Amino acid sequence: MAPTLNFDREQNQVLFTGNSCVKVVTLNRPQKLNSLNHEMGNGKAFCAGGDVVSLITSSLVGHWTYAASFYKKELILDHLVATYKKPTVSLINGIVMGGGAGLSMPTRFRVVTEKAIFAMPEASIGLFPDVGASYFLSRLLGYFGEYLGLTGARLDGAEIAACGLATHFVPSIKLESLENALQVLNSPNVSTISALIKTFAEKPNVKEDSPFRRLEVINKCFSKETVEEIIESLEHELQIGAEKWITNALSYMRSSCPTSLKIFLKSIKRGRVEKIDQCLYRDYNIACHFFRGTFGNHFYEGSRAKLFDKDNKPKWEPSKLELVDKEMVNQYFRNINDEEWEPLRFPDRSNSQIASKL
Repeated sequence: MAPTLNFDREQNQVLFTGNSCVKVVTLNRPQKLNSLNHEMGNGKAFCAGGDVVSLITSSLVGHWTYAASFYKKELILDHLVATYKKPTVSLINGIVMGGGAGLSMPTRFRVVTEKAIFAMPEASIGLFPDVGASYFLSRLLGYFGEYLGLTGARLDGAEIAACGLATHFVPSIKLESLENALQVLNSPNVSTISALIKTFAEKPNVKEDSPFRRLEVINKCFSKETVEEIIESLEHELQIGAEKWITNALSYMRSSCPTSLKIFLKSIKRGRVEKIDQCLYRDYNIACHFFRGTFGNHFYEGSRAKLFDKDNKPKWEPSKLELVDKEMVNQYFRNINDEEWEPLRFPDRSNSQIASKL
């Protein structure tokens, strides 16, 4: 099925309410799962990521720089949130993936409910876990971040809070009351916000079969130097005892873009010792190579198979991990040699501090 372009502007995609002390920003594209677009939650999603369809369709008609422009705007927003002086709170009561994670993970407080679902499934469509994932995933316990990025695994609300991606777990039935209480705070500083959220928060109850309870196995497997070694280690663990999460991890990695997997592993290893702005700079360079198709059509083939034709049979090139050598990966980390391309630059915020860290 050929992609179609729709240039009709949606109205009221982001809603702003509040007072002089507290502002509420609501993503308002519920019919699109609050996917981020160039202009920008209600419904069942906090934010299901970037609006990939619009990026693909614009690029296919010869405007790859539209995707780069949108992505630059997105990363600048992520950086703004990460360096914002005033404390920020994300109320996550649904799907948070990709771009939604990039927008919410830098906030000082990240509140999830039992309805929350987190995932970074970009490798399955020929991209890579980006928007600062090499920063916020690399700071999780052990190598749980590598596991999430390489397997696209979904976490429920309890798991999101337990692993440290969220700061608090609040049952959805209490969320409206929490939001109302936050809006009437007279002095919304870090300590008062923290104290207030704690009065609503509960200890997350992680399921017995959750991969997070198998952190020792995850650390053993995902601490390996290469994707091939990680898969080999998982296969070994599967022989010892069949576990669904291992089967799911192997299935995802075998069907995902080999180049994407190797790029992410290299990126998160760097991210462990870098600041958020360095991670975002790198994400921009890598993503622009994907948008431009500098070294292959991974993004377009993955999107075709998953979003347009929906045959779920992407034809990756190279097709196997062993065919993706180090130089093929390294070239994605370099600047783009194109007169239409501009490097990412953040506004001068030299007087601010990074307000939120995991």
